[in-house]
Amino acid sequence: MGKGESVAGFELPLLLFAGFRTLIDRLHAELARQGHPDMRPAHGFAMQAIGAGGPRGATASDIGRRLGVSKQAAGKTVDRLLAVGYAERADDPADARRKLVRLTARGHDALARSAAIFDELHAEWCATLGTERVRDMETALRQVVPPETAFRLDAGSWLGG
Repeated sequence: MGKGESVAGFELPLLLFAGFRTLIDRLHAELARQGHPDMRPAHGFAMQAIGAGGPRGATASDIGRRLGVSKQAAGKTVDRLLAVGYAERADDPADARRKLVRLTARGHDALARSAAIFDELHAEWCATLGTERVRDMETALRQVVPPETAFRLDAGSWLGG
């Protein structure tokens, strides 16, 4: 496509989503190969939200707020993380009525491996497209993507209707 040719507006979100899916699918294939076959895309977002609470952990309400989903939706994801060994519940020392969610060693391992794999995928994109083009793309997206949406998980609400 030449410089002066126009592109249909709907292509941009499709290409961005396809790029996202390509990276996420490759990440999860490699995570499975490295011993984390139970990891799902939603888990990574939730684990980041849990980790944002520091070593203390986070409540289901904290996690839901960080992800932009209800406490109940966050609770379902947390239950799955507990079932596959990526998180654990603990009493909140500041309030005995509340439960905190913390990452386990397995959860920390999955996040560390994810970060390393993302670095490898980023390097592949830089090798294919050129480092400057990738940095320009990242800079441009930071200019148009509101920072508060970085870890939002509520895509189902607008994709599912």
